Amino acid sequence: MRRTRNPSVLAIVLAGGEGKRLLPLTADRAKPAVPFGGTYRLIDFTLSNIVNSGYLQVIVLTQYKSHSLDRHISTAWRLPTMLDEYVAPVPAQQRVGKRWYLGSADAIYQSLNLIRDARPDLVLVAGADHVYRMDFSQLVAAHRETGAAATVGAIRRPIGEAGQLGVIEVDPTSPRRIVDFREKPAAPVPLPDSPHEVLASMGNYVFETDALVEAVSADARNESTNHDMGGDVVPALAARGEAAVYDFRDNDVAGSYNRDRDYWRDVGTLESYHAAHMDLVSPLPVFNLYNYEWPTYTHYGPHPPAKLVRGANGEPARTEDAIVSAGAVITGGTVRESVLSPRCFVDADAVVTDSVLLDEVYVGKGAQVHNAILDKGVSVPAGMRIGDDAEADRANGLIVQESGLVVAEKGLAF
Repeated sequence: MRRTRNPSVLAIVLAGGEGKRLLPLTADRAKPAVPFGGTYRLIDFTLSNIVNSGYLQVIVLTQYKSHSLDRHISTAWRLPTMLDEYVAPVPAQQRVGKRWYLGSADAIYQSLNLIRDARPDLVLVAGADHVYRMDFSQLVAAHRETGAAATVGAIRRPIGEAGQLGVIEVDPTSPRRIVDFREKPAAPVPLPDSPHEVLASMGNYVFETDALVEAVSADARNESTNHDMGGDVVPALAARGEAAVYDFRDNDVAGSYNRDRDYWRDVGTLESYHAAHMDLVSPLPVFNLYNYEWPTYTHYGPHPPAKLVRGANGEPARTEDAIVSAGAVITGGTVRESVLSPRCFVDADAVVTDSVLLDEVYVGKGAQVHNAILDKGVSVPAGMRIGDDAEADRANGLIVQESGLVVAEKGLAF
């Protein structure tokens, strides 16, 4: 972990997302607390980026179903408070009336006391539910060069995807200056240096403190907005010529290589969540979890090592292009192109392919699981087949997406 201290920057992580499109994974937990990659939670990627960048005063604003998220932060993210370093979860507190957060901008507005207490020069604002690596100190340095009130982190995306994104339009003569910020435009304006691409907001921002306080306060007084940082506050600053952009392509993270250097995934749907896991399991992964120069931190728990052993009749355990977490046991089963979280058990002759198994999933003898996400504690009985017959899956209480992806809710037993 880098220990370069910058006390003038306060980091605020927006972790109040409800995550409706990730149901049933978010039925019992906040979206940033959803497990990912076997041993992590989604929020671990943002928090690791922040502390690796040298920013060690971090506020996490929570709201929906935050118990497991609060517990994870309290367990995994303990910094030395004697040095005034902290990662502090802060729930919605109804400081400005009997209401919860109306949006991300309102979450910051209702938490202005935290900013006043910390008295930072700059405020770094980041989302809590994306998978990526980013050195935020480079975003901060670029912001200071522009002299803008706010700087938006942005990633290049194909112009055909613009209808699904918050798109940033820049001044051709001054490409760091934002001239317009549009949500899901039907007629997007391409980048001056790349006619097939647009810049999409990553949901990461740096603000001058006074400018942020004024902007969210003005937004709070305006009853016609959605009180959203990306949809309302930043566009208002851009309209006044006070917003700049930072191209994620310019970010150079220690230990990254060409294949995963610009990796950024919004895992906001079940399909994207599954696809992001499949990015991890190839021999040359699109996103490399094994970057020890820029580690991703979490709390692993008291798990023994993973174990692969023969089954009762001597069947060998087989794995191919798989992630097998601590505490998982494969007893004569086969796991291919899949992720097994801690304490999963795959019994003899069982086959798991193209799937994501969260903690404590049991796959019984001879069962088959294909193209599926099984939430924590799911128990698949011996001989059952998941992912082969959509009607049979639905009859068994499973959720079948239009894409064919099959999802089992937490604790489902057949």
